[in-house]
Amino acid sequence: MYRYTSQKQLTLDDYIHNLGKRLNSDNRWIRLADQIPWDEFAQIYAKSLSKNMGRPGKDARLVIGAIIIKHIKKLPDEEVIPEIQENPYLQYFIGLKEFTNDNIFDPSLFVTLRKRLGKSGFNALSETFAEDIKKHEEALQSREKKTKDDDSKPGSPTHRGQLIIDAVVAPQDIKFPTDIDLTSKAREETERLIDFLWERNPGKRKPRTYRQKARRDYLNVVRKKRKGKNVLRLGRKKQLSYLRRNIRTINTMLQPYQETGLPFNARDLKRFYVIQEVYRQQQLMHETGANSVSDRIVSIYQPYVRPIVRGKSGRNTEFGSKLSCSLIDGYVWLDHLSWDAFNESGDLIMQVEKYRERFGFYPVSVHIDKIYGNRVNRKYLKDHGIHFAGKALGRTRQMTPEEKRNFKKEMGIRSHIEGKFGEGKRKYDLGLIKTKTQVTSESWIASVFFVMNLAHWLRADIFMSLLHLRFISFIDQWHFFKDRFITIYNIRTA
Repeated sequence: MYRYTSQKQLTLDDYIHNLGKRLNSDNRWIRLADQIPWDEFAQIYAKSLSKNMGRPGKDARLVIGAIIIKHIKKLPDEEVIPEIQENPYLQYFIGLKEFTNDNIFDPSLFVTLRKRLGKSGFNALSETFAEDIKKHEEALQSREKKTKDDDSKPGSPTHRGQLIIDAVVAPQDIKFPTDIDLTSKAREETERLIDFLWERNPGKRKPRTYRQKARRDYLNVVRKKRKGKNVLRLGRKKQLSYLRRNIRTINTMLQPYQETGLPFNARDLKRFYVIQEVYRQQQLMHETGANSVSDRIVSIYQPYVRPIVRGKSGRNTEFGSKLSCSLIDGYVWLDHLSWDAFNESGDLIMQVEKYRERFGFYPVSVHIDKIYGNRVNRKYLKDHGIHFAGKALGRTRQMTPEEKRNFKKEMGIRSHIEGKFGEGKRKYDLGLIKTKTQVTSESWIASVFFVMNLAHWLRADIFMSLLHLRFISFIDQWHFFKDRFITIYNIRTA
């Protein structure tokens, strides 16, 4: 029988909770907390702390654990603390001794942590997994040696493993930049700065800015469904004229402050310099009819962001930082980060040498895109005895079916790093960097790679544990059936 009336909500005193029971040891956060080398992470974190001033910092497990939770659950900074506050498993994960309803720290501390650790700090945390790869490769090499020659002792060859290299763009969370939007936003910021300067001397007549007319001219362009080239050019020209007038007005109002110091704070002063550079770039493109300029600014609030032309389907240009990454045994490392566009082929030698620094040997093969296959890189790989997994230079020769299969297999290995990039963008916020400064953005990106490596390390550890349990179970079953067979055989032959 169905009940058509809703159940009355219980009071808080009548609600029965299970916080008095023990936590489930099979929970993913419990398993992850028990496997993470917190002491190694704490030593890296301690290097970023000041030893001579300030009160003692937060515990390393607490702050690093909060960052891990943020990226695994893909939460904004302000949502991480309530999530931890509501979940006893997360409180165990970050090292709390007992359940608490208090906030562990203010969400604004995430910004401080990103500045404190920086890109180098999170890269150092990722380097802790390199030792596991080295041990794995040494174990494989030792097994191969024993298989080939039982009498020979396993040595230390100069080449082990595979290195996969590729580049990707980490898009920044900015409004899609158009020339008229950028000039209009710069104009609005100059109007705010003029108001600020006038409020310091209200006795003088307020300068004209024509802000209402400028806003109307801007809306008349952007509200059109079909914006022709001439319409956009005329609209940008008008916004540039208003912007030029405002910049001239601000410079005039700043004349009395030349001896006493400018009244702007650091943020407004930097923004005024950025606005002047935006005006110079936009005016130059307007006069020459060009569509690009060197070091083009696409965001007034994040002037370090540059357009990166990628040639990808559906998104020809991305706005963010360009990353050169290495994938080794499922772990991905951030080798080079730049806010300017660069040719990733120039990073290959550096990335191979970093591979040798991490593990003490060169890779057996390097799997890369065709852009890396220039003569300099090919010669370097050949001189160091590293196999280049790619097409040979010159005219394509006819391959045998066996060669085609091997070539397709080698080229397919490179898709693993593409999958890692997709994992980072879909699951760990690499697809939209939401920080506002260059330092914190670089730290955000490095922290994503650290959490990805940590997640892969946990999956690999769980897989090996399950494989070990299945092997033990198989051995037990084999002994059980062997004993049964022997017993039945003895009975029948008696």
